[in-house]
Amino acid sequence: MKSVRVPLFLQQAVMRTLRQKLTHASHFLQQRFPEPHITYQQRGTIAGSARLQDWEIRLNPVLLIENQQVFIDEVIPHELAHLLVYHQFGQVDPHGKEWRFIMETIFAVPANRTHPFPVHSVRSKTFTYYCRCQQHELTIRQHNKVLRGKNCYVCRQCGEKLTLLEST
Repeated sequence: MKSVRVPLFLQQAVMRTLRQKLTHASHFLQQRFPEPHITYQQRGTIAGSARLQDWEIRLNPVLLIENQQVFIDEVIPHELAHLLVYHQFGQVDPHGKEWRFIMETIFAVPANRTHPFPVHSVRSKTFTYYCRCQQHELTIRQHNKVLRGKNCYVCRQCGEKLTLLEST
């Protein structure tokens, strides 16, 4: 896969926000935290992820470039909160009360579990499945799991098993 180069001004803005939030958390919790390693290797429609044991935050370079400041304002605190929760409480619910406390009380950022960014530029090929009430778009990963017999998906509305819409 071709890597996307994040402009230096965006990398600097990411680090500025990360350091500001980390300092704020250190003062609030009266504890020093190491600075996490930032990489720009997150792929697909995921904006970012926290690698807990590695103390690393992975960011999606395409979504960062396309959404810049709103990405930085929402995704950096979101992923940093995951690391801080793991450091303070160990293995707990990823978006549980501890995470929400850090997001809302310490960072003063809404505790949204998912991002609002358009994903058309990073979405991979999808496959159309259907049930009795609607069509569903499954990712290539989901589709391949169905083909290998590893997963079957069920509609949340009608409860029917999804079936591949055969193209003619």
